[in-house]
Amino acid sequence: MNTKIAALAIGLAATAAGAETYNLTMASSHPTVLPWVGQLSTLVVAESNARLEAMGSEDRIEWTEAYGGALYGFKDTLEAVGDGLTDAGWVGTLWEGSKMPLQNVTYFTPFVSDDLVATLQIMNELHRELPQLQEAWDDQNVVFLGASGVETYHLLTNFPVTSIADLEGRKILAPGPSANWIKHLGAVPVNGALPTYYNQVQTGVADGMVVILTGAFPNKHYEVAPYVTLVGIGAHMTGGLGINKDVWDGLSDDVRQVLRALGEDYTVAHAEEVMARYETFLAKLPEVGATVTELPMADVEAWKAGLPNLAGDWAAANADAGAAEVIAAYMAKVRAAGLEPKIAWDDR
Repeated sequence: MNTKIAALAIGLAATAAGAETYNLTMASSHPTVLPWVGQLSTLVVAESNARLEAMGSEDRIEWTEAYGGALYGFKDTLEAVGDGLTDAGWVGTLWEGSKMPLQNVTYFTPFVSDDLVATLQIMNELHRELPQLQEAWDDQNVVFLGASGVETYHLLTNFPVTSIADLEGRKILAPGPSANWIKHLGAVPVNGALPTYYNQVQTGVADGMVVILTGAFPNKHYEVAPYVTLVGIGAHMTGGLGINKDVWDGLSDDVRQVLRALGEDYTVAHAEEVMARYETFLAKLPEVGATVTELPMADVEAWKAGLPNLAGDWAAANADAGAAEVIAAYMAKVRAAGLEPKIAWDDR
């Protein structure tokens, strides 16, 4: 019996001696009030050690957190993680069209689904299954752990919209790929970002915006663009949680297992929080003086029908990267999830 106790004591000592504590930084260019940043702290950071303990691992993570642009700005999220300015953090792939074009597939396939949770879970699955998606992160020295995104887009304008004809000649804030959503309507796309929209409409630079309510409501865009027209252009992936690949390779199997699981949970948790906020803000808009209407279905159909083949053009421009396969796989998973795409981009 004494021999067994001694052996057990030696084993426990060896386990303790083999335990590792990893000092990691979690950071973001945006503040924690945004769900895709807040969940980095309240879920990933907060839960990591508890999950390690629950699985019987002796390893631990000592986190340092730096949000709200404390280390870098929104244009540098990919480089910050890849170059090791932070060990882990939120990466905005929406701004990386040249380095990571395939990650922006949803922005070239609008009117597919308003279900943010399902859309992001599909994007996570595609990253696991399609090498070209994972390789895009590998090439930047980043390991992808879980997608982030935003709910469906609508119109906020300083004039009433009763039909798509009302948008002709109007200057509408629609940066990046979203400009392609409105050009065929005769609208004039204007570049900008959520923090600049208010002033741009107030000063006449723009007459309105194609925007997410979870961004528009906190920024009080309804004060300068009080006409809210519900369109439902679809939910989209905007980025995700990533970790520096060199750091990742130096972590234990236990820590990697926990962080992978947390990456999946992060996707769902922040998407559910986004949708909860969306419903809250939508309900509050009339209370703050906004006029909320739905674009007539006939006009939504006309909007969709008039869109050029955005997916096909994007696939052709990124043929060498395997974009066509990404579109086909994405649309197949949308249908397999029981969602009914508003536009069959793989059949145009």
